Amino acid sequence: MKDDALETLADFERNTPDAVKRARVATRIRIKSKVIAQPGNSGDRLKSKVQGITGDISAGGCQGLFPIPLRVGDIYWLTFDKTELDLDSVFARCLRCRLIREDAYEAGFTFFEPIDVSNAVESGKTEALFD
Repeated sequence: MKDDALETLADFERNTPDAVKRARVATRIRIKSKVIAQPGNSGDRLKSKVQGITGDISAGGCQGLFPIPLRVGDIYWLTFDKTELDLDSVFARCLRCRLIREDAYEAGFTFFEPIDVSNAVESGKTEALFD
């Protein structure tokens, strides 16, 4: 068990921003769009709803800014503003959430199924990120 903990710590140390960027397999598209995060369990979906703003999106996940922290490891039902990002709602797992300032938290999500973002955004509203 001690060896497992040391190996996990070593993995965290290797996860530098540059290493994370190299591991990405899809081009990320920078887009600011409203996104609503709700619990993934349909029985809990009406209990809470948090509106945020996307920062970027790719076929495999997205990044967003929210006014309260989201729980890392939890599954969320993400709904995007159709006028900005023409995508159906999607299940996603919260991979990270960090404090940006007292009223802002950055959260990263991974989708359970890849999505097609190529036709989902209007041209001129996005910027491809090659990092």
